[in-house]
This record gives sequence, structure tokens and C-alpha cells, in this order.
Amino acid sequence: MIYVTRKEHFNAAHKLARPEWSDEKNEEVFGKCANANWHGHNFNLYVTVKGEPNELTGFVIDLKVLSKIIREKVTDQLDHKNLNVDVPFMQGIMPSTENLCIAIWKQIVEPIAAHGCYLHAIKLYETENNFAEYFGPEH
Repeated sequence: MIYVTRKEHFNAAHKLARPEWSDEKNEEVFGKCANANWHGHNFNLYVTVKGEPNELTGFVIDLKVLSKIIREKVTDQLDHKNLNVDVPFMQGIMPSTENLCIAIWKQIVEPIAAHGCYLHAIKLYETENNFAEYFGPEH
């Protein structure tokens, strides 16, 4: 089994806050991330797939194909958007880095499988110091 990773990048804004909570409660729980005027991040996304190399090409997946899947299903949807209001696949979901990883997984797991390999992991850096990893629902 070989693991191959593609890195992509997008910029997006969000706010972490529960509408049923007071401003004080949101600030207590989410701190600066509850800023009423939103805040943004320069996200780095790592998508790892696994499989056996094709005998003819030597590829688990053509990385140009993987990049196209990520771009069409994820980064084109997220880049320079407000995760709370502009992204259909994030509607009604708290836009934490953890939840964003799960949502990204759901967007690309089937298109990747259609190319004969398996999505292994999503790693999403929100900042250079903070990231989340997701290995799918079966873990």
C-alpha cells in the first residue's frame, strides 16, 4: 500500500459562535474566533490517498487528477468565501477546523474512489500551529 499526498491552499473567513448563546458566552467559549466581524485564515489542505500503483503508470492516482478533484469539489467552493454563509456544504455546521475536515472528506471521498484508490486522510492547517486530521468515519 502506497500513500500519496497533495497539498492545496485556500483563504476563507469564518466565525465560531452559537446563535442561541449570548455574546459573552460565545466569547468565553470561542474567544477571538467569535468576533462579530468574522476573521480569516490562510488554510493549507493536505489530502492523502492510498492504493497500489498502476502497473502501466506507476501512479496510485494521477496527481493532476487529484488536484482537479480537490479544486472542483473543495477549494473553488471555499477560497475567498465566508464559511458560515457562502458555502453550501457547510450550511448549518459550526465551521471549526475539525468540522471542515469532515465536510471536505464527504466532498471528495467518492470522486477519489472512482479513480481506483481510497481517501486515507485530510489534514487541514488553520494556522502554522493549529491543524486537524481526519481519517474517515470508520476510525
